[in-house]
Amino acid sequence: MNTFRVALLQAPPGPPDPDENLTRGVALCRRAQALQADVALFPEMWSVGYHSLTELEGWESLAVPIDGEFVSQFRKLACQLEMGIAITYLGAGESGPQNSVTLFDRHGGEVLTYSKVHLCRWDQPERSIVAGDGFPVCVLDTAAGPVQVGAMICFDREFPESARLLMLNGAEIILTPNACRLDVHRLAQFQTRAYENMVGVAMANYAPSQGREENGHSVAFSPVAYDEGGHTLDTLVVESGATETILLADFDMDRIRRYREREMAGNAMRRPDVYGPLAAGEVKYPFIRDV
Repeated sequence: MNTFRVALLQAPPGPPDPDENLTRGVALCRRAQALQADVALFPEMWSVGYHSLTELEGWESLAVPIDGEFVSQFRKLACQLEMGIAITYLGAGESGPQNSVTLFDRHGGEVLTYSKVHLCRWDQPERSIVAGDGFPVCVLDTAAGPVQVGAMICFDREFPESARLLMLNGAEIILTPNACRLDVHRLAQFQTRAYENMVGVAMANYAPSQGREENGHSVAFSPVAYDEGGHTLDTLVVESGATETILLADFDMDRIRRYREREMAGNAMRRPDVYGPLAAGEVKYPFIRDV
């Protein structure tokens, strides 16, 4: 079996202090490497613990550049551990702070940097940051061979367009850093993203912490919903409870690829010629929001 193992780092959020969260993050990655993970995936905006800051100046002071100490240490660590690391952080973008994830491969090479496209504009932490503008996909070299990997962050997964674009761009696995309460509806929604796009999905959420809404339940789903005889399969790969943990999600890439070659979801039977309204920018009642 060609297994792609993702370690979902379900830890409590740290303080809004990149230095302290760097130390905590390094320790978590070392534990993930001991569990033979191919990639360690952090919850959303690990560098500052996704804390609510009330003024833009607070966000700007904590934003870290991609070539700065915080991110660079994970580049070095990925090479040292010979393990991919998807580190999340408040990034110092050219136009302002961004909610970002950078994926380093097991050689320490930067293969993907993605900034959150769908921002929670009603919420102070994201009202003052800059949205990303696309859904890139990379080829991640692993010990078992290359895997096509993309990323979406938290609120992105609530829009079917996010996972659909990643699928169209070639993703086989979608990594999803998260920072919110995961209830039955959001988990079912995430499972649907895997099914309708024939991609594996893996989400790392924060463990519960006093005064915060995150409740753990990091989760991964396979897209393989039917066997070759048409019998229904359980697509859940793994789901955590509410305690701090490193959860291992093992994806059978050979099985996923065979499934993608034979089934009808994904890009097999789409009709993009009739999807024009999906790209229209007008928002009509009852969906108008003052944000």
